[in-house]
Amino acid sequence: MRRPNRTPERAEHRCLIDGSRLIVESLARSGADVFVGYPITPANLIYAYGFKRVPVAIAAPDEITALQWMAGFSACGRIPITATSFPGFALMIESIGMAHMMELPMVVILAQRLGPATGSATAGAQGDLLLLHGMISGGYAVPVLCPADFTDCWELSSLAVHTAVRLRSPVVLLTSRETVMTQRDFDLGRLPDLTAAERVLYSGPDPYEPYTPEENLVPAFLPVGNDRHQVRLTASTHGRRGVHESVAAEALANTARLQGKVIANLPEFTKFELDEQDGSETIVVAWDVTALAARQAVARLRSRGRRVSLLVPKTLSPIPPIYTEVLARYARVVIAEENLTGQLRLILFGCAGRPGLVGVNAIGRMVSPGDIITAVKEQ
Repeated sequence: MRRPNRTPERAEHRCLIDGSRLIVESLARSGADVFVGYPITPANLIYAYGFKRVPVAIAAPDEITALQWMAGFSACGRIPITATSFPGFALMIESIGMAHMMELPMVVILAQRLGPATGSATAGAQGDLLLLHGMISGGYAVPVLCPADFTDCWELSSLAVHTAVRLRSPVVLLTSRETVMTQRDFDLGRLPDLTAAERVLYSGPDPYEPYTPEENLVPAFLPVGNDRHQVRLTASTHGRRGVHESVAAEALANTARLQGKVIANLPEFTKFELDEQDGSETIVVAWDVTALAARQAVARLRSRGRRVSLLVPKTLSPIPPIYTEVLARYARVVIAEENLTGQLRLILFGCAGRPGLVGVNAIGRMVSPGDIITAVKEQ
């Protein structure tokens, strides 16, 4: 994918394009240098583009192997990526937990489709958010970023690579069938330039301790096989040297640090869209592809004289505190998402909910602007 040179007065460069191509191109330009994949709908276009664009691309025999190979590449200093949907992601979870504990950077693109189980490969959904919030034993957070439009596909994919490298952590880029498979008219000239993430290596004189944290709670990195220091990487509970220590105090403190580093660095990867209207007592919240319907619904409501605000969260794990701070200002909160149970609603407000909270939900079809407008009017 080519983009014209940026100038103060850029001409439009319009084309038909899908989110898959934007995501893969952004990941490649941001430093991802290995793609390991096993094809699955609706992530097949990402798989196809990955083999054309990423310097090293390998077809794995299954999803478990894909993540194990990614861990090996990451341990050697590469920045690996993959793409899957729920059935494949379910097989990857154990290895994602391993990479989380070993602190190995990688990006996993999760294209949501209708479940449960194998469900329908060609029907969209927003059904995997609760899974992502509970996939690590102990409830530890893995950064999750979610594009709400094609510009986000470009910018958040780059942020995913930089966050993975900066935090030495797996990062999930959560998206949907409609985003990655549907072609739309888009102006490539709107896209900003990207910089490649670099894995800064330990260069100190002392023996290398792979899990000794720096000020940002992230340890310096060295690849296995370097000719200066021994590198120990383990998924068992360990201390700073990477030696299994069960429930020793240092090992438990190091385990707690895994959560602490994500929370401490959350401001660096917090992204959201907030469009507040003065005098509004109602705010609409929508994520992923449903944000497209929410923007239209808010515009229509305002054209009819209804005051309403809009929040589109794009960082979905951990939940940034700013979301609850914003929502606390409104008497009525309408959360729209393409699932039956209201997963973001549950994450934000729990089973008890709160007064003035309304869910707009659908399965097997996209939430429409009309669905949202009706919910706002009925409050």
